[in-house]
Amino acid sequence: NIHLNTLLTQFPNYYLQHSLLGYNSNNTTNELLVPPSCLSSNSTTSDEAEENQLNIIDERRQRRMISNRESARRSRMRKQKHLDELWSVVVRLRNENHNLIDKLNHVSDAHERVIQENARLKEEVSDLRQMLAELQIATTAATTFSGGRDESSNNNSFNSRELL
Repeated sequence: NIHLNTLLTQFPNYYLQHSLLGYNSNNTTNELLVPPSCLSSNSTTSDEAEENQLNIIDERRQRRMISNRESARRSRMRKQKHLDELWSVVVRLRNENHNLIDKLNHVSDAHERVIQENARLKEEVSDLRQMLAELQIATTAATTFSGGRDESSNNNSFNSRELL
């Protein structure tokens, strides 16, 4: 008795002659091509099914890995694009901040000049009021000494209310 699996491994092309199957070996026209699915046992069929299943699982795993890599690549590209956009915002805001600081410095300088000018003008007003008060006192004293007889001097005197 020749075991069928042994027979299949010895004849890889699966050509079996009738003599091996019990036919007359002198008859060469009775060659038989036996497909592996017909000669294999149930364990071979289940092994092939299991191997096919493993191949399908492995193929799916490979596709999933490729898909995940591509997804990760797209995610990195989105992240890089977002980072580039954030850097451009940083540059724009730094420029804007620099411009605002320059404007603030100019306004502060102008404010300081206005405060100094205001102080100078207040001092000038104070000096002018002091001079006016002194002139009024001198005019009043001159009018008092002259006895009020010189009306032309009264017309030429300063009116302090006009200056204030």
